[in-house]
Amino acid sequence: MQRERISENVYWFQSEIYAQVTAGAVTGPYWAVVIDTLALPEETLAMRAFIEEELGVPVRYVINTHYHADHCWGNGFFPGATVLGHALTRKLMLEKGAASLESAKRQNPAFKQVKLIPPHITLEEGTLVLRVGKKSLTLFPTPGHSVDGISVLVEEDRVLFAGDAFLPLPYIVDGDAEVLSDTIRKIGKMGLENIVQGHGDIILRGEIDEAVKENLAYLSTIRKQVRAALRKRNPVDALLAIDIESCGKSRVFLGGLAEELHRRNLRFLFRQMQNEEERVEASER
Repeated sequence: MQRERISENVYWFQSEIYAQVTAGAVTGPYWAVVIDTLALPEETLAMRAFIEEELGVPVRYVINTHYHADHCWGNGFFPGATVLGHALTRKLMLEKGAASLESAKRQNPAFKQVKLIPPHITLEEGTLVLRVGKKSLTLFPTPGHSVDGISVLVEEDRVLFAGDAFLPLPYIVDGDAEVLSDTIRKIGKMGLENIVQGHGDIILRGEIDEAVKENLAYLSTIRKQVRAALRKRNPVDALLAIDIESCGKSRVFLGGLAEELHRRNLRFLFRQMQNEEERVEASER
């Protein structure tokens, strides 16, 4: 696990095992807030040990930016902490979490010690503000990667923990490309110092405008290219020909997972656009 101090009492952690997934912590004089947990128990426990033993404060709150396993399955490793998240995060964890966890336990013994803890306090719209020491943390919805996405802004430092609403490669298979584009535009107008992506490295102030443009261009390009592929005589072959580089991204992102995620994005859009065309055709009959 890598870690870095972003600003006073604000910390970033990154997995060295799975997909460069990230988490954060904001500390006050008496307790800390954790933003997301890491993918594997050993890394979440290492993060907790750093906060409690080196920074010297217990974790009172854990914020989940969305319900996906690599960001919330570590909730149970912070006993006594209150978990915050979107109302849909709680709903989706309760509906989907148990089956996913049982499957993961069969594949990897490391997950046998995981216990699902859905958010105790939730928001649906608007904002929720949490004060820790001299920092104000504002939680607000940022959907698109998933329907339940939220981000956390450290107001005083203009540091945004964006969850998977901002990634080196936008990923939409559990979300919506247009909604995510709107969210990314909103993030780009916030006047931020840093964006902590849900996976990958921290984006610095001078890099934010370019990162926003690049992600918006990628989402626009894959929609155009998939729509064009649907019009070809052999649409599946045309889909396979859409490589990640032609869409403005690199296959080396996210420890080499970017190519596979790009392929999933294309297949998701292909099915979505096919279904839309079929619905239009049915309505015209």
